[in-house]
Amino acid sequence: MRKLTGAVFVSLDGVMQAPGGPNEDPSGGFRFGGWTAPFDDESAHEPLSKYLMEPDYDLLLGKRTYDIFAAYWPYNRDNAIGEKFQRINKYVLTHSEEPLTWDNSHKLAGDTATAVEKLKRSEGRDLLIQGSSTLYVPLLAAGLIDRLILMTYPVVLGEGKRIFDGSQHPGALKLVEHTVTDKGVVFATYEPAGEVPTGTFETKPPSEAELERRAKWASEDA
Repeated sequence: MRKLTGAVFVSLDGVMQAPGGPNEDPSGGFRFGGWTAPFDDESAHEPLSKYLMEPDYDLLLGKRTYDIFAAYWPYNRDNAIGEKFQRINKYVLTHSEEPLTWDNSHKLAGDTATAVEKLKRSEGRDLLIQGSSTLYVPLLAAGLIDRLILMTYPVVLGEGKRIFDGSQHPGALKLVEHTVTDKGVVFATYEPAGEVPTGTFETKPPSEAELERRAKWASEDA
């Protein structure tokens, strides 16, 4: 079965919209397009290449991200990313009847989780999600993302599209790799690790005041 990785440029407060430039995705009045650019330096190039260039994958995209990529990368093929994106398959989840004109593009229709589960069971390269914020909610809920790479930038944006919307099923994640750049960008790779573990730091019975607090809060929540 193909493995599915989600690789996300994300702010500290969880925004993933338009990291590449001011005109990338201004929908919803987003004002901060290109917010990753000031943090680019030599120390970021190696982890970016490792996560985005070295694996042999096909792309899984939402229609909006596909349109952004298709209007840019076919016209910028004189670099490693442009050449790779031109060559590999692009699987696009869309209900639109518009033709997909970029080479090696394939439409996936119907329910997102069902379509992606079927794709994962087919023969072919592993899959990488780029952008495509609308894919994460249904795919995380269905447990179809095998690896999550969060590239977290030291900036708070306060608005914009987010990878998590509060509807995700609770679950633990295992950190399998991480790198921090000289400008404070954290590259962290996670894999699912079962249920959320819980515990306590209490070492002795609760005080009367603590028991009263618990009872008070329980009645307020009832």
